[in-house]
Amino acid sequence: MLAAVSAHLRSAPARLGPTRLILIDGPAGSGKTTLASVLSAALDHAPVVHMDDLYPGWSGLAAGVDRLHAEVLRPLADHRPAAYRRYDWLTESLAESHPVPAADHLLVEGCGAGSRLPSTWASLLIWVETDDAERLARGLARDGDAARPHWLRWMAEERALYAAEDTRARADLRLDGHGRLIP
Repeated sequence: MLAAVSAHLRSAPARLGPTRLILIDGPAGSGKTTLASVLSAALDHAPVVHMDDLYPGWSGLAAGVDRLHAEVLRPLADHRPAAYRRYDWLTESLAESHPVPAADHLLVEGCGAGSRLPSTWASLLIWVETDDAERLARGLARDGDAARPHWLRWMAEERALYAAEDTRARADLRLDGHGRLIP
């Protein structure tokens, strides 16, 4: 998997100023955060923006994509400082500010990261998927069974977004939830 990512990055131009933007998208619980950690380490600890920090709660999928564009990508594209305020899921409010540095590589991982608007600046779009039962189990193991109604609603919302955005088909690479390439 790292060899495939490296090959794509070597041939992909920087489209976000001098930065190669790597978008990692796919349904919740599919393994995007784990992949982002591996890639960040392989890219000299490239900064990672987690979409979970941008969504304003369980019904905020589209709003998170808008925040990514307005607070992070547009400023970087305009060679201005970028920062976002992390959404605190426990207090249901915005928390501390996080600067996003201009860097050789920037990873953005999370549902909706590969939408068409952020993809404008992407050097690489990676799609990660696994079956619904496995990803729901992963999510509930992390968030607790009380989150089940939220997860089920979120899963429906992301299906609609992915259908409208055609994200999977536009991806440069597709991986299963265990890091294996999907043809």
